Amino acid sequence: MTDFRQQALDYHEYPTPGKISVELTTPAETSKDLALAYSPGVAEPVREIAQDPDNAYRYTAKGNIVAVISNGTAILGLGNLGPLASKPVMEGKALLFKRFAGLDSIDIEVSHRTTQDFINTVANIADTFGGINLEDIKAPECFEIEQALIERCNVPVFHDDQHGTAIVTAAGMLNALEIQGKKLADSLIVCLGAGAAAIACMELLIKCGAQREHIYMLDSKGVIHTRRDDLNEYKQLFANNTDKRTLKDVIDGADIFVGVSGPDLLSPEELKLMAPNPVIFACSNPDPEIKPEVAKEARDDLIMGTGRSDYPNQVNNVLCFPFMFRGALDVRATAINDEMKVAAVEAIRQLAKEEVPESVLKGAGEKSLSFGRDYIIPKPIDPRLCQRVARAVAEAAVKSGVAKIDMPENYMMD
Repeated sequence: MTDFRQQALDYHEYPTPGKISVELTTPAETSKDLALAYSPGVAEPVREIAQDPDNAYRYTAKGNIVAVISNGTAILGLGNLGPLASKPVMEGKALLFKRFAGLDSIDIEVSHRTTQDFINTVANIADTFGGINLEDIKAPECFEIEQALIERCNVPVFHDDQHGTAIVTAAGMLNALEIQGKKLADSLIVCLGAGAAAIACMELLIKCGAQREHIYMLDSKGVIHTRRDDLNEYKQLFANNTDKRTLKDVIDGADIFVGVSGPDLLSPEELKLMAPNPVIFACSNPDPEIKPEVAKEARDDLIMGTGRSDYPNQVNNVLCFPFMFRGALDVRATAINDEMKVAAVEAIRQLAKEEVPESVLKGAGEKSLSFGRDYIIPKPIDPRLCQRVARAVAEAAVKSGVAKIDMPENYMMD
């Protein structure tokens, strides 16, 4: 582990500190080039944009750039370590945007006193970018921040910790249930965790067909129920009128377990209480709520997903967020709405049912992969994700009325 720590530090320090840089897209070799790039030539696009703000998409990089913005209050599993400490994560997000979707990103770490200060800061710079990716902002403030920015900004705003997690979870869940012979609408769901990712996951599963009254959500104090007086408005949406109080109470007969909480919180004994052919998504990182080898020793009829790359069925946001923004920006969407999220879910889950190319098998270090218990969601390195998800998102944006332009001809066609 010490060796890996040093490797990680060296990776970020050498050969140049950090993971991203700015590159030029136009010539800058001659006096003529510089006269066009800056004064006096730059005045011409300035005048065009002043006349019509949409011309910023023609004459600047706005249409291919995403701001990755954090206040550092919920950095990975490390907690509230402040804005500057979040910078390596935000640079990492920018790296993923570029690597998987060809999108440029600028990381912005914001210091602020109040939630409103943060909202105002982001809203005031939003038009510089084609989209805003919020990251590592703690609940419940993240809900207020995202909603306020959606209302104030003319570009799509997306809190990936909420919706990216939810989209990939829903895609994998629907496929797992299909394999297990179950329907989402009939399934009893236990969600261990009640933060941003948990609430977003459950809300999207409801949009995909789950019944709210079939969901039991637990926080650090146990089952969220109607007689508790310590619930914020977001947890109240999942308050059950029930006498059940513990994980053991609600896991009995459950079809689905979604964990977005902490390590080793689901015991083998509790797992054995679940209904036949259960689906377990234990997504706490780096250590899941129950380790796959422990779960499979307890019972052999389950389908298991985690947040880790060294186990099958990794629930990984990178399956979603680069392509969500790629599709949104390419039709100049003003928002990322539920229709676009559901379209992404469907595109991701359908790709898992197709034959896996040899190049993906090689990159994933696998001899073979086919739709089944150990392959319910695509591998992040599958290049078809960009085409399928971006196209589905762009189509949904156009159909739902949030796109400012039509989809480009033959957009993302194979």
